[in-house]
Amino acid sequence: MKRLAGLSTLALIISSTSGCGWLWGDEGYFRDRSTDYLDARQTAPMQLPADVDAKRLDPLLPVPAHVATSTQTPQEFEVPRPQPMGVSGEASQFSLQKSGDSRWLVAQRDPSAVWPVARSYFENNGFRIAEERPQTGEFNTEWQTPAELAPSMGRRVGSLLSDEDNQVRVRVRIEPGVVRGTSEVFVASVERDEDSTADVAFPARTGIASLEASLLDGMLADLSSTAEHGSVSLLAARSYDAPNRVNLTTDGAGNPVLNLSTDFDRAWSSVGRALELGDVRIDDINRSLGVYYVNMAEGAKKPEEKKGFISGLFSSEPSQEEIDARAERYQVRLTSGANGEVQVSVEKDINTAAPADTAQRVLTLIKDNLG
Repeated sequence: MKRLAGLSTLALIISSTSGCGWLWGDEGYFRDRSTDYLDARQTAPMQLPADVDAKRLDPLLPVPAHVATSTQTPQEFEVPRPQPMGVSGEASQFSLQKSGDSRWLVAQRDPSAVWPVARSYFENNGFRIAEERPQTGEFNTEWQTPAELAPSMGRRVGSLLSDEDNQVRVRVRIEPGVVRGTSEVFVASVERDEDSTADVAFPARTGIASLEASLLDGMLADLSSTAEHGSVSLLAARSYDAPNRVNLTTDGAGNPVLNLSTDFDRAWSSVGRALELGDVRIDDINRSLGVYYVNMAEGAKKPEEKKGFISGLFSSEPSQEEIDARAERYQVRLTSGANGEVQVSVEKDINTAAPADTAQRVLTLIKDNLG
């Protein structure tokens, strides 16, 4: 009915305006006005009554003096480039925080966007990655002497060790911030004698405080310089927080469940991304309950585009009533397990499990898009 009404309206407009010069002609309402400015003439300034006390009225768009007095024709005149705009003092997306001897970096970015930049910073400065666990947002470097690092980094590190010939090792951990969509980056370091082979454990938070502060300062500069180019696609982010192990099984009642070997924060973000990659409509979320409310009958929501008058007439988007009539609404629930895993299940509502075939279909889709 909506499309028929749109066609009828368009036909009425066309029939009522056919042959009407007042609408489309040279003097019509929709005539071409692109050259009207060529016929513009300067008028006398607005005059106020003598007894009126008012502020001076300045032109909103004054013509520069050298243009107003110029004898050049419009074809010869070249409009000067505008002066560069001043940079406003907006808050940075990255900042350093300090509490006692502990320092950490706070980024207004998801951990998956910070991970590759932090890793590249250390590799570019000569650190060799010994082990990395993207699923937990952590990587460690090998034992190295300052001489093995990049020259500028080596000099900096050597000056901060108890002996410039000693070996140093660094651990970097990237955690989800307190506010959703933010990250916190922690750096811990340990030192040992150059000839030692003993394994020195990392401290809980801070080791060589001065070295860690210097590394965080450098990483802050790196993150800030790449902020304009640091967008990370959904596909690129999958390697960061994809679970180590994904196992599709059944629970004690025989309902399909998906077990993810990761912590809840990363399970939550990776499942949400998997649903989006799987073109599943997410109607609502409740992170405190660990629930995504999905509609399997609709595709994922796309950014809305403003439509023109004509395109709006022919719009075939379904109404809310049509969406509700064919909806297949379910709840994708994440539950932290006692063994450190996260279990994902599909429910019709809080008291009713989804049909087994539907749950299997949804969980398989999530599993296939986790990474």
